[in-house]
Amino acid sequence: MYQLKINDLSEQEFLTQFWQKKPLLIKQGFSNFQDPLDANELAGLAMEDSIESRIVTNHNNEWQSHQGPFEDFEQLTEQHSTLLVQAVDHWHNDAAQLLEPFRFIPNWRIDDLMISYSTPGGGVGPHLDQYDVFIIQGEGKRHWRVGLPDPSLKQFTQNKTLLQVEAFTAVIDCILEPGDILYIPPGCPHEGYAVENALNYSVGFRAPNQQDLLSSFADHIIDTESGQKRYTDHNLTLRESKGELSDTEVDKVKVLMQALLNDHTLFKQWLGTTLSQPKHDMDLMPVEQPFSAAQIADAINSDDISFERLGGTRAIYQQTADELLVSVNGENYSVPNSDLNAVKLLTDFTGFNAQQLKNTAPSLVFIEIFTTLINEGIWFN
Repeated sequence: MYQLKINDLSEQEFLTQFWQKKPLLIKQGFSNFQDPLDANELAGLAMEDSIESRIVTNHNNEWQSHQGPFEDFEQLTEQHSTLLVQAVDHWHNDAAQLLEPFRFIPNWRIDDLMISYSTPGGGVGPHLDQYDVFIIQGEGKRHWRVGLPDPSLKQFTQNKTLLQVEAFTAVIDCILEPGDILYIPPGCPHEGYAVENALNYSVGFRAPNQQDLLSSFADHIIDTESGQKRYTDHNLTLRESKGELSDTEVDKVKVLMQALLNDHTLFKQWLGTTLSQPKHDMDLMPVEQPFSAAQIADAINSDDISFERLGGTRAIYQQTADELLVSVNGENYSVPNSDLNAVKLLTDFTGFNAQQLKNTAPSLVFIEIFTTLINEGIWFN
């Protein structure tokens, strides 16, 4: 539906020259851009309990942030206000299509699609993010300023809810029109204010830090009851000081802990689970009468059936020596290496038809797993 053109750059040239290096203005990245929703639809999503939203206002330089869900939109004033809704790709299939042109970045790095609607002067103030983002201009116009990373820039909070940054020097200063795109790497200060009523679409990328990863890995160790090996010291000798913790003992503790990270199977199982976790709870609708694997096998042999993936689904795979580890929304499944092409249909595409799947000659193991995913409502036809 959306065809991305990154100026005169190929995707690889963009990755080499700009990705995580410097910001880029992409004029008419989407030509003849059509908004997948309007402000009223976005407001409807912001009224739902299960959807994260907020309204940010800036009147007389007094910043306020109001958390959704919203029963009315009195705070969305005619000027200086912005409605933001997170993870719209979970709830709106047409909007989710905006993620597809950016999947030249590995799937597991894509976080979600945030959509904002701003009245003139509306924005969230100057700030910086610790992740990459593409900002697509929809309806209306928005004035953007983007700077380069500067460790000396000070951050401060507005009203205890908005983390902003002090004034910065801009290397991009432009007005975005429908179809224009800004790429902003991590740590680049930026600010955008609507010139007129405007819709913006932000494709964000996940970038877990060490603390998040180690905490998640520790949880996985506990959940799987791994890491039961205890510290031992068979060659203990007398020492002069009873209170000393020796370097040798420190190293032994470190080796004991590193053994878990070096457990290749444990590590890959955890990584598949954590990196395939969806941004928010899925809006699943399990089938009322579950299909059998035999019924799905028959469907695969039909030429007129297509399968679609629920928006917000995260599907990745890892290759091991003996099999493929497929991870979907935090659950791991093992399939034979011969199912690689079938697995790619699940992970690389949001939809495919029965003939495409039939051509991969899927194994019974794959069909059984696919049947489970269909019965859960993650794939549907």
